[in-house]
Amino acid sequence: MIKAIVTDIEGTTSSISFVHEVLFPYAKKHMAGFIRHAEALNDRAQHDVSNQLDEVAHLSGIQRDDTEALIQQLLDWIDEDKKATPLKALQGMIWQQGYRQGDFVGHVYKDAADYLKQWHDQGIDLYVYSSGSVNAQKLIFGHTEFGDLTPLFKGYFDTQVGGKREVESYQHIIREIGLKGEEILFLSDIEQELDAATIATMQTCWLIRKHDSRMSISEAAKKYLVARDFSEIVI
Repeated sequence: MIKAIVTDIEGTTSSISFVHEVLFPYAKKHMAGFIRHAEALNDRAQHDVSNQLDEVAHLSGIQRDDTEALIQQLLDWIDEDKKATPLKALQGMIWQQGYRQGDFVGHVYKDAADYLKQWHDQGIDLYVYSSGSVNAQKLIFGHTEFGDLTPLFKGYFDTQVGGKREVESYQHIIREIGLKGEEILFLSDIEQELDAATIATMQTCWLIRKHDSRMSISEAAKKYLVARDFSEIVI
C-alpha cells in the first residue's frame, strides 16, 4: 500500500520547456545584476548570497574576491545545466523576485495539480525531490495558475541529500520519511533516477508525457510502470 509519493518536477509535474525557456533564461539575464547589487538586499539575503558565493569559489577554485569571475562561472554553469547546489540556490533567489513581481507563474500540469490534491485528501503524504533548490521548488508550486499548492506537500528534498541518480539519495529520503521503501512511490521522467530509486526499494512510475519523444512508452514499459499523465498513475 502506497503511503507516500515523492515526485520529480521537471518533465513530471511541470513542463521541461518552462524550466529551460523561462526560468533558466530569466536567471541568466538577472544573475550578474543580482550579485553586483546584493548589498541592496536585507541582511539575511546578503548573508545567504555571500554564503553561496563562498561555495562557488570553493567548487571552482576562483578567488572569493573576484566577483566578476564568480559571476561568469555561474553563467557558464547555467549554460552547462550543471546541478551545482550554490547555483541552484542563487537561481532560486532570483526566481523569487520574478514570481513576486509577477514576471511569470509556476507551470504545473492540470492533471498533476488535480491528482496531487486528490492524493493529499486521501491521506497520502506528498514530497518533492528535484535538482532545483528547496526554495525554488516551493516557488514553482506556490505561484501556479491553480493557486498555492505548497500546503499539499509534507516535505522537500534537493541535491543536498545527494544526486538524483545515486541510490544513497533515495535511501536517505526513505529514512527521512520514516516508511518502508515499498510504501513510497517515486515519480520521474528520467530512467536513471527510477533505476536508483528502485534499487533503494521504492516503488516507481515513469512519466512519459505525450510530447516527450525521448523514450517510447512500449520500450519504457519493459522496465517500469508507465503513465502519460497523473490520471494513469495507479495507487
